[in-house]
Order: sequence, then C-alpha cells, then structure tokens
Amino acid sequence: MTALALRCVGAEVTYTIRSHRPLIRDLLRGQRPAAQQVHAVRGVTFDVHVGESVGVVGPNGSGKTTLLQATTGLLPVSAGEILVRSVPAFLGVQAVLRNQLTGRRNIEVGLLAQGLDRAAVDDLVPAVVEFTGLGDAIDMRMETYSSGMRARLHFSVATATSPEILLIDEALAVGDRAFREKSARRLDEHRADSGTVLLVSHDLGEIRRSCDRVIWLQDGQIVADGPTDEVLAAYEAS
Repeated sequence: MTALALRCVGAEVTYTIRSHRPLIRDLLRGQRPAAQQVHAVRGVTFDVHVGESVGVVGPNGSGKTTLLQATTGLLPVSAGEILVRSVPAFLGVQAVLRNQLTGRRNIEVGLLAQGLDRAAVDDLVPAVVEFTGLGDAIDMRMETYSSGMRARLHFSVATATSPEILLIDEALAVGDRAFREKSARRLDEHRADSGTVLLVSHDLGEIRRSCDRVIWLQDGQIVADGPTDEVLAAYEAS
C-alpha cells in the first residue's frame, strides 16, 4: 500500500472571536468585549496517501481553510491530532508576505526558508521571476501589489521546489487565464513527481480536472469522502 502523507484523526479546531478590540479603560473596569466560541472543525478523520490529489469542497464557513491551516500548523488543534510526513507548503491567497520587500527579495527569502542554500537560490531565482510573469513589477515593493500579483508570486515560490505536501486554498482562482493554465500545468508536474496535494476550491471544474477524490465539509464535519464524480454530484444536488 502507498505510504501515508497525512493522517487526520478526530481533529477539532476551536477558537474565540470578540465583538471588538478591548479598550484600556474597559479592561481597567473589568469589562471585556463579548466573546463567541467558534467550533470550526469537529472531529474530522481521514488519510491522504503519497501522490494523491484530494479536493476539499463545502460552503463558506464550513471549515475548509481552518482545516488546511491546522494541517500546516498555523492553527493548533484543540482535540485529536494531525500527522504529516513532512512540513506542508501552504499556498493561500491570504498568505502573509513581506510588504516592505520587493517581489524579487521575497522570492529569495521564500526559497531560503525552504532550506535551499545561497547558491541554489541564486540559480533558481531567474526561473521563478519568469514564471510569475510580473515583469518590471518584480523589483517593486510588495505593498504596491494587487492581491492577484501577490498570489502569482506566492504560487511561484511555493511550487518552485516541488514540496512533498502542497496545501492550496483558492490560490488558482486568481490571475488571468494564461497564468491559471500555467499553474495547473505546474501542479500536474508536481503530482507526476508523487507530490501530494490538498486543494480547497469553489471551482468545481478545477476540482474535477485535478483531483481523483473529494472531501465534502459542512459545519466543520465530513459529509462525504470518495471518488470525485460521486461526491461532487451529491454536493451539487444539495
């Protein structure tokens, strides 16, 4: 049997949100803003094997992004456990980039953070710059970038070294058609190298094209987990 890339066992993620930022005077009076406990992921269990491409679907607020963030360690699990074969690369439109740095410098920092040495980074940077398609904007500060430009840059960095496990949160929905097609081809190459992909997307066409299996989340729980056509047919019918 193919080795496991990821195992999620009874995972739960709970966090607290407050109605507003507390004021010092209110804190001194012992008053705190109203707090709401959000149970975003509720006892989720599944395995993903090396080389699998799994789509994750569900309505807004169903826990999809929270599950990916917990898988990569950005959010702690409050119960259960998530085990991974190696540290996943998380690719999301909302991923944090360094605003004060140029696009080119962000590429260098991102590649160094993936464990490449300086010489390897210097060799790889030109190819990553070309893949972004950002032209002269690559030497402008990130704070001048649109959300689409940021997503292009982040996708290019995150997939430059074919991470063993890649988590994608709607990142393919940005950019023009040519860049989306180029991104899809790169993911195909990644999967061909036995890479493992979890893809969260509202674009069911992309899920059908990219994934053999789909997990349907609703209210933080798994409604269905199975072959893409079967699960998406039930999801669309709902």
